[in-house]
Amino acid sequence: MTKQEILAKVDELIAAPSVCADVKAAAQAYAKSQDKAIAEALVKALEANVNSIDETLGFASSDMGKKVFGEERAAEMVKIGQKVKAEGGKYCFCPECQAGSVILENKAAL
Repeated sequence: MTKQEILAKVDELIAAPSVCADVKAAAQAYAKSQDKAIAEALVKALEANVNSIDETLGFASSDMGKKVFGEERAAEMVKIGQKVKAEGGKYCFCPECQAGSVILENKAAL
């Protein structure tokens, strides 16, 4: 993956409605400087926050997931997650995890 493609994924990450504050801050810092130390901070933030599809399914089907998302949305998320997993997806389907997983898989290009 080229540096430009990585930067496009970083921009997607920053714009993701589901992005958590620490990942967004690390992504914004990297977008401005592309410094090696900042890249390492971004990778650490992503490693702590990008969820596997199994983690997502587990949370969405839990009592806490139902409380956070509501029964209907949690059930919808489980259905989507099962489809993603059946199609070979390894990561959560939210925009943060999708962009973040691509960055992690290509972290050598940072």
